[in-house]
Amino acid sequence: MRDLLHGVRDLGRGFRMWGSSPRLMLLGALPALIVGAVWLGLLVALLTSLDAVAAWVTPFADDWIEPFRGAARLAAGLALLVLAVVVGALSFTAVVLTVGDPFYERISRAAEEHLGDAPAEREEAVLRGILRAARDGVVLLLASVLVGLASFLLGLVPVVGVVLGAGFGAIAGGWFLAVELTGPSFDVRGIALRERRRVLGRSRARTLGFGIVTWLLFLVPFGAVVAMPAAVAGATVLSRAALAVEPPAGTRARADDPS
Repeated sequence: MRDLLHGVRDLGRGFRMWGSSPRLMLLGALPALIVGAVWLGLLVALLTSLDAVAAWVTPFADDWIEPFRGAARLAAGLALLVLAVVVGALSFTAVVLTVGDPFYERISRAAEEHLGDAPAEREEAVLRGILRAARDGVVLLLASVLVGLASFLLGLVPVVGVVLGAGFGAIAGGWFLAVELTGPSFDVRGIALRERRRVLGRSRARTLGFGIVTWLLFLVPFGAVVAMPAAVAGATVLSRAALAVEPPAGTRARADDPS
């Protein structure tokens, strides 16, 4: 529980940057605002056609009598909504981090300098950095689709399905969200995605505390616009804390090798 709260505190430290660097944080909010408007339009389109889509995925219920047919399609509709939220939140983050890579690199750098002992800046062409962010985003997006499908299937469980699906989506989605948002801080240290997951795994409770609260904020309408820059700054705090955790003796050599 203490580590979970430390993760929440990391996000809170990121929000403090709104007061210390408002101009930089506003620049970081622009990519989130643009992508968020597109994602919101897609969500509205899904909601307006949710009944038709739910009927399409439950053809086996066409001959059922009411209220069983309606209950089956209601469960399918709610499960589809959980699927859309899970995949939408994670894909949103991947796209925003790719589009706004230069902005979020600056936010992460400002957080590093504020915390002290900042690593040397990595010499990398802008296009190469964007392509690297896009590559990592695709990997995490594929993982998010699997999480979304699992949440969808859990959502089909009678009575408790929606709660199970939403809970699983928040935990798994929060984890992948944290992995995505810590990208700039790990990239500047030359640490690849696979090693990033391993390092964060040593501070799993703290990572989940950060990721789940960020996930919930992203579900608030336009909450991601305000939270995205703060989440990148908070992820920098989380990254440094995770890197400071001593790995088990049997894995120390492997963890020290970023390749």
